[in-house]
Amino acid sequence: MTSRHFKDHIREHRIFINRALIAFAFVLFLSGCLVARFYYLQVIQHDTYATLSDRNRVQLLSLPPPRGLIFDRNGELLADNRPSFSLTLVRERVPDMAATLEQLQGILDLTDEEVDRFYKRLQQRRRPYQPVALKLRLSEEEIARFSINRHRFPGVEVEAEAIRFYPMANTMAHVLGYVGRINEAELKVLDPVNYSGTNYTGKLGIEKVYEEVLHGKVGYQKVETNARGRVLRVLERIPPEAGRNISLHIDSRLQKVTERVLEGYRAAVVAIDVKTGGILAMVSTPSYDPNLFVTGIDQASYEALRDSPDIPLYNRAIRGRYPPASTIKPFVALAGLNADKTSWQHKVWDPGYYQIGGQGRRYRDWKRWGHGWVDLHHSIVQSCDVYFYDLAYRMGPDPMAEMLDKFGFGKVVAHDALGARVGILPSREWKQGALRQPWYPGDSLNTSIGQGYMLSTPLQLATATAVLANRGKWVTPRFIKEIEGQELPPIETPPDIVLENPQDWDRMFMAMRDVMHSSQGTGRASGRGASYEIAGKTGTAQVIGIAQNEEWDASQVEERHQDHALFIGFAPMEDPQIALAVVVENGIGGSTTAAPIARKIFDAHLLEQYEEPAEEPDPKQAVTRVN
Repeated sequence: MTSRHFKDHIREHRIFINRALIAFAFVLFLSGCLVARFYYLQVIQHDTYATLSDRNRVQLLSLPPPRGLIFDRNGELLADNRPSFSLTLVRERVPDMAATLEQLQGILDLTDEEVDRFYKRLQQRRRPYQPVALKLRLSEEEIARFSINRHRFPGVEVEAEAIRFYPMANTMAHVLGYVGRINEAELKVLDPVNYSGTNYTGKLGIEKVYEEVLHGKVGYQKVETNARGRVLRVLERIPPEAGRNISLHIDSRLQKVTERVLEGYRAAVVAIDVKTGGILAMVSTPSYDPNLFVTGIDQASYEALRDSPDIPLYNRAIRGRYPPASTIKPFVALAGLNADKTSWQHKVWDPGYYQIGGQGRRYRDWKRWGHGWVDLHHSIVQSCDVYFYDLAYRMGPDPMAEMLDKFGFGKVVAHDALGARVGILPSREWKQGALRQPWYPGDSLNTSIGQGYMLSTPLQLATATAVLANRGKWVTPRFIKEIEGQELPPIETPPDIVLENPQDWDRMFMAMRDVMHSSQGTGRASGRGASYEIAGKTGTAQVIGIAQNEEWDASQVEERHQDHALFIGFAPMEDPQIALAVVVENGIGGSTTAAPIARKIFDAHLLEQYEEPAEEPDPKQAVTRVN
């Protein structure tokens, strides 16, 4: 008998019901989890995610402050802000950077150098959603070409910004310096909040010294954007605070005259207002156009400036160190008088050379056959080296170094001349510390005529001359004259110079006057015909050494090995208004090159002769021009 199996419908129904209940419970559990998650996100975390959502829709943008303007003493604009349009990209909103750049190159004239610079800027530390410039100074045609294709480039915009512009370009380059794009090193030291919307900072000169004043304070605006990052409306705005305008003591008219008379020379001039210490003119030639550096100079132009043998980027006025030559003699003379090592009546026999103890090396005078018997007055008028050799030997280095230090040699005393060098004021201590050598009498002789180890900058020479013109009263040289809406902080001033015999100031003035106006003065050609009296001193500094018995033949010496020409002076003598120093590299002679330049600058300032006179050049005047 075969067994048969019958279905148990009741049991199967029970199994189905149990499974359905388990499935329903599982679905109910999942639904509960989903509802709970919705509740957590929509209710408990509502504020958090609403804020995150707003960040995608609402952006806080920094507003760069307008940079303060720079004016000269007469209100002439020296540094301006001009509108410029740039193409910028926001990395967070550009889906494919490489593809975007490739497409943009087909629309705009992008160079490989511009693309490389963009990638460098992109790698710099910056805030999220901060635009990075790709191409600067867009033309109207370039703006139009991009605008037609704008819909194709999310995260790419044309932005307007104020770009620094220097109307006088080369004329003011070494005074003002320039602003440039902030680099990686500067990002680490600049205030990240105040510079959050700023792309530029001062790099050199006045722009860097007064960066904090000129920059201003950043502003903000809260804007609503669409999904492509473009601004729909401004929700809130806190305007930036513009930088303060500043005025300088610089007289742009005198600056232009000085640049004109130095044209073709490698030279520097510093002119100082004797009464205030304000720097009226500071010119170093050749110069350069600072506008090239504002948005980034191209490689070819920079290499041309960097590799030029005339080094136009070098500020000779504050960084060039030169032997002061005979321009140092008035200060050495005052040291000798104050130390009671000479007098105005003391005379020395000059046969054309000086020997210590009547034997050994001969220290030559510039005048081969000598000046004969000379006193202190005539030794300055005729620039007699032998008189100062004898004075230095008898006086020694200490009184000389002490007096020169009081006049500001060997240190930086200017208030805001960024990068000024200290020069070298030789002394026993300096030589022992720098060279590990003792001081020899010959060192004193060389220092007394501004040669040997002695080096000074044109700024130091002009400063010492201003103190001399003030009869020892110090006024610290400075560029700044006024800061808009702010009082100038007190400026530290060295102690005044007090002589044992105050009449020595007047006697020195007369000696320097005769340098320019007497028949025997070395600067008489430049003083001739002046309607005011000039007190000055010429100088000629050797660039290369000459052997003891070697004869000097300037015609056989390479141009860049020719002597430097120097001049210091102030005018008018009875009530000095302006003091200046002139240094002409390889200018051969202070009387033939530097003094005539000084006369033109004096005339411009005192007689307001700012326009170039229509006159033929003197073919007899010996000058050396830059090759």
